[in-house]
Amino acid sequence: MSGRLRVRENQQMDDLVAGSAPTAHHAFLLQSLAWKRSHVLEAIEGLDDEALNRAHVASGWTPLDLVRHLTVDVERYWFQAVMLAEPDAVAFASGDSSGWQVGVPEAYDDVVAAYRDEITRSDRVLASLAPEAKPRWVEGAVGRADLTSVIVHVLVDTATHAGQLDIVREGIDGRQYLVVHP
Repeated sequence: MSGRLRVRENQQMDDLVAGSAPTAHHAFLLQSLAWKRSHVLEAIEGLDDEALNRAHVASGWTPLDLVRHLTVDVERYWFQAVMLAEPDAVAFASGDSSGWQVGVPEAYDDVVAAYRDEITRSDRVLASLAPEAKPRWVEGAVGRADLTSVIVHVLVDTATHAGQLDIVREGIDGRQYLVVHP
């Protein structure tokens, strides 16, 4: 393939190590990613449809918009498209589409189910690749050299968005995820 859809032709089979034990560092990254994914879901749990589908910030995104973004533009993009070069994920990521559909009301159950499903797919990728596995969709990797660097990127992105959801949630009903008392 040529252009943006080019994938690594000579991907090493050594990258596929299903069932291998992760290093302590790698295991810590995976535990941290799981924690931040939960944090995202806890930040929106219990909100009514109006709060979930209303913009609470000047940029116009809603809590459900942000979760959809994490589903499509973070989990699916990095693990399905970049790491596996899964054709449908690469085609979607290469097009004009995006997980950001600001202002399109959605049902909580549908958005959360899609996020959980994508996390399950991502976790399968994480379990099947060695930490040093190279991205198969090179152009999409934008400088990420291996699975570990992709995990760090997804972890930082997810944690950032979890924090944004915390601020929105506190503005809606005063609920705080992590409270530090002086």
